[in-house]
Amino acid sequence: MTHLDTGGRITAEQPGTVTSRVTGLTSAEVAERVARGQVNDVPVRSSRSMAEIVRANVFTRFNAIIGVLWVIMLIVAPIQDSLFGFVILANTGIGIIQEWRAKKTLDSLALIGEVRPTVRRDGTAVEVSTSQIVLDDLIEIGPGDKVVVDGTCAEADGLEIDESLLTGEADPVVKQPGDPVMSGSFVVAGGGAFQATKVGREAYAAQLAEEASRFTLVHSELRSGISTILKYVTWMMVPTAIGLIISQLVVKHNELRNSIARTVGGIVPMVPEGLVLLTSVAFAIGVIRLGRKQCLVQELPAIEGLARVDTVCLDKTGTLTEGGMDVTELRVLGDGDEAYLRKVLGELGSADPRPNASLQAIIDAYPDTTEWRLTDTLPFSSARKYSGATFEEEPGGRPVTWLLGAPDVLLAPGDPALAETVRMNEQGLRVLLLARTRDGVDVDSPEAAEGVRPVALVVLEQRLRPDAADTLRYFAEQDVRAKVISGDNAVSVGAVAAKLGLEGATVDARRLPSDPDGMAGALDEGTVFGRVTPQQKREMVGALQSHGHTVAMTGDGVNDVLALKDADIGVAMGSGSEATRAVAQIVL
Repeated sequence: MTHLDTGGRITAEQPGTVTSRVTGLTSAEVAERVARGQVNDVPVRSSRSMAEIVRANVFTRFNAIIGVLWVIMLIVAPIQDSLFGFVILANTGIGIIQEWRAKKTLDSLALIGEVRPTVRRDGTAVEVSTSQIVLDDLIEIGPGDKVVVDGTCAEADGLEIDESLLTGEADPVVKQPGDPVMSGSFVVAGGGAFQATKVGREAYAAQLAEEASRFTLVHSELRSGISTILKYVTWMMVPTAIGLIISQLVVKHNELRNSIARTVGGIVPMVPEGLVLLTSVAFAIGVIRLGRKQCLVQELPAIEGLARVDTVCLDKTGTLTEGGMDVTELRVLGDGDEAYLRKVLGELGSADPRPNASLQAIIDAYPDTTEWRLTDTLPFSSARKYSGATFEEEPGGRPVTWLLGAPDVLLAPGDPALAETVRMNEQGLRVLLLARTRDGVDVDSPEAAEGVRPVALVVLEQRLRPDAADTLRYFAEQDVRAKVISGDNAVSVGAVAAKLGLEGATVDARRLPSDPDGMAGALDEGTVFGRVTPQQKREMVGALQSHGHTVAMTGDGVNDVLALKDADIGVAMGSGSEATRAVAQIVL
């Protein structure tokens, strides 16, 4: 069952479990499990081992062909006739060195960006590495956190977990105490804690983390094309060699050693050595140049993929705009008391232990006094578009529920406040609505947003990235189409894009066709798309790809993971969530 502790937080008690108390394991219990080997000790590799790198670059079709010819020439001819074989050393050396450099960068990033879950031990919350988690540990989770081991939910405060990377189902799953929690999933809203029931090789976490961050080689048309050429060359070399050796021995009457040397000299030009070497050099230069621009290439063929990209899907928040926001105005609707509403906003800010950028701006503008008793909370969800909380403003008084979210979601069409919101959105401002629910409606009820009473508009100004306009201009010069895809209000996003010089139609994604062809047509006509759900981002990427476009997707939040994973090139922000960095090919 759940109950509220003295701080108003929802917790769980499950009699019979090791961590039914909220204190977690004791140091003695942790030591006992370590001694039994019940530790999450599966190593996570962020790259191939050095032996695998050498093996992959030495044992290639190209090296096999040239290597055999080189050995033969070294035996039957002077060393100066065998210089062509040094292409093997150059090509193999470049491949090994560039992968070794990438391995070093990946390994260092794995250490810097390593997930450090928060566990409760001896009644204290402490951060530990994933390898130090033991069976029955009580692990705290919040928005953006990845679930690193399998477990059972012990505490839930509006906890919603996205299991799409495991099940393919895009809708977040609401978790209650007693529900299973799967490793490899991640939190999209709310918070809570779960008890580890499977660690080490029994859980999916280590396998998924290794698979997501492992140094892999994706499909490369250049490499596939060269491999096909070499395959045909190999078959053509056999009859050519037979003809040449017969010609040298029978027609020219040369001795055997001289005939073999001349035959090899005639066959070697059939192998496209320059093409193979040039490809290796191009990949190496690409990795180095991107590295100088603070870009980590997690998969080397992404260099080639970048050259083929003709459409870039950009998330607004964190990509075109910086993370922070500032409250510029509190516009009271009706005859409300501004001082009282400032107090409400301060209390709402204190109710969320993990505020997003919008709520953090409100917290900075309206400091919390924590005078009211918090009885229930509803964290923000990108699918729901609002958050809320219920307070007792007076001891024993009637609870009052407040919602804070998107005006066009909370208000009915035609509401006078919507017109005012649109005017501010057109100026590039972000607007949140503060509303009071009907009496007796729970904050987490699906009916909470129905019939609300609007009391104030909170006006936020977003901070534009200083280099965003130059970047969009560069895309236009390179004939790469930029599509802004955001979960925010379409008009507001369009105003931000206009400030950055991006021209094109603005579309509300809620009115997009659901079929791929219709969606692709709308994507061709529009440039800025607002109110896009996480699932729609994925569908948009698929629709563009179905019409022959090579798509790059940028993002930093957990709602971008599905689209990043499906895009031809996924680009994650280094400051973004761990889940996005895990599935992207390039990390900025």
